[in-house]
Amino acid sequence: MASKEDIIALFDAWNSALQTQKPKKVVELYERDAVLLPTISNQVRHNHEEIEDYFVTFLEREPFGKILEANVRIFSDIAINSGVYNFNFKDGSSVQARYSFVYRWNGREYKIIEHHSSQMPE
Repeated sequence: MASKEDIIALFDAWNSALQTQKPKKVVELYERDAVLLPTISNQVRHNHEEIEDYFVTFLEREPFGKILEANVRIFSDIAINSGVYNFNFKDGSSVQARYSFVYRWNGREYKIIEHHSSQMPE
């Protein structure tokens, strides 16, 4: 069974994939039928192709994420990390958002099965 630190490290791996500027590297961390409710798009993404399409645009902004608050829960083969994170972009702007990553252990590794990110309302 994974530890809370293991689950938080999955965010670090995801953030490192963002730094490659390669949408396919980010998408590899998601299950094929994962759902993404993205921060800066109104379109829900339902599969690798749609998720990749979102990250093509998002990565153009050169985001760097940082968790401000993490709440990890582990239930057998499902792990959830939810809280608040911040993204800084190359143009100097930033966005603070609430997030939930839901991971499932597939026998080899944890993959994202659902990712929700919504900008803070204030």
